[in-house]
Formats: sequence, C-alpha cells, structure tokens
Amino acid sequence: MKVVVIGGTGLIGTKLVARLTEHGHEAVPASPNTGVNTLTGEGVKEVLVGANVLVDVSNSPSFADDDAMNFFRTATTNLISAAENAGVGHYVALSVVGVDRQPEVGYFRAKVEQERLIRESGLPYSIVRATQFFEFAGGVADSSMVDGAVHLPGAGVQPMAADDVAAAVGRTAAGEPVNGIREVGGPEVFGLDSWIRTVLVARSDPREVVTDPNAPYFGAVPSENDLLPGPGVTLATTTLGDWLARESKA
Repeated sequence: MKVVVIGGTGLIGTKLVARLTEHGHEAVPASPNTGVNTLTGEGVKEVLVGANVLVDVSNSPSFADDDAMNFFRTATTNLISAAENAGVGHYVALSVVGVDRQPEVGYFRAKVEQERLIRESGLPYSIVRATQFFEFAGGVADSSMVDGAVHLPGAGVQPMAADDVAAAVGRTAAGEPVNGIREVGGPEVFGLDSWIRTVLVARSDPREVVTDPNAPYFGAVPSENDLLPGPGVTLATTTLGDWLARESKA
C-alpha cells in the first residue's frame, strides 16, 4: 500500500515510516521539510495521488489555545478535502487519551475538533488515542517548574514508549478502518509526580519533584483518572524501566 504520513519527519512519524517500509509498504513522509504544508495546502494534493492510506501524526508548532485550534482545524480541513479528491480509503489520526475529559485545556479542545472533523468527514477512519510518551518526561518537568522545583499532581498516567506508539499506529494503518477510536497505553500506571520523579532520578537530574494536588498539567488540574485509558485499551510491552535502561545505553 501507499501510505502518506503527515508529520512523517517528526518523532513518531520517522519511526512509523521506518516500520511501514520494513513491512513492505510504500511509506511517504510528508511535512514542510518535504514540501508538504497542511496549513497552506502546499503539496498536499500532489503527495496523496495514488495513496491508499493517510496517517496524520503531525502536531501544532504552538500549544497556545488559538494557535493549536487554528492548526488542527485548518490542517485537518485541507487533508480531508485532498483525501476525498484522491480517493483515500483510510484516514488515520493520532490523538491523546483523555482529550475529551478536560475541555478547559485549549490544546485538548483543538484535538477534539480534529477528531470531530475526521469523524464527520464521511471518510473511512481510525483515531488512535495514545497516552503520554516516555520521551516527553523532560518537557513535562521543564514546564512544571515553580520556585526551582517540579510541581505535579498525583493524577494517574499510563505512559508508553514512542516506538510502541508508532507500532500501534502502523498496525492500525495496515488494517481495516475501525470508524471509531482505539486507545493504546503503557503497561504500568504511575502518578504524574512519580513518573517524572523516576525519570529525573534515573537521569541524575537533581530537581525535586513536589507532589502538589493543585498543580496544573497542560494548564488544568487533572482528576485521578482523566489521563488514563478506559476498558479495551491495547497495552504496549515496554516498561518505564526497559525504556530508561535503553536510554542510558544510547
């Protein structure tokens, strides 16, 4: 199959293109770096010619509320139009577990809008909602600094490795459209605070992680289960310990 991967030069996209290629598919990475801009529409129609599957793992360059909404609304509208014209038979998008539980978070509202546009497009589709990535732990810590320490709530998270995210998206892309949502997550449940504390200790990062039930995450305070997947989730196999051990050898 010809699979066009929007965001194909990013963290997940690079891994996804490699996996699809290994399995014999024609995987085409598409991003501004390759002349495909979903905001302006540049190159979108051209890259989708002959495509069987479109996979969107792109992300907004800005997490500001209005910027994120503009990105996902504009990019998804352009992609849907081009996919319809090209006769694409499966539209796959990567989203976030719990994205519909915190409407006060602007980025999550933008992802919900992306999902809505795809769902109502009439195209055969699959939405893969993934939990937080292990790779983002450093960024979570950096964005949660208050008075020299990392402040995070103990809300539950079930993070997973980017390799496992790419594998889940790849399996979905190679299969039949589910015309619904598929959740994927890691094999272990942590508190947000304990997850980040474990990573910082493993990296010999001296920053203290303060458990603060009122600390925001992405601009809002999550409840205990807001970020956890529901029944029927597909669990990845890479544990946090496995990933940290692999990271230390890289």
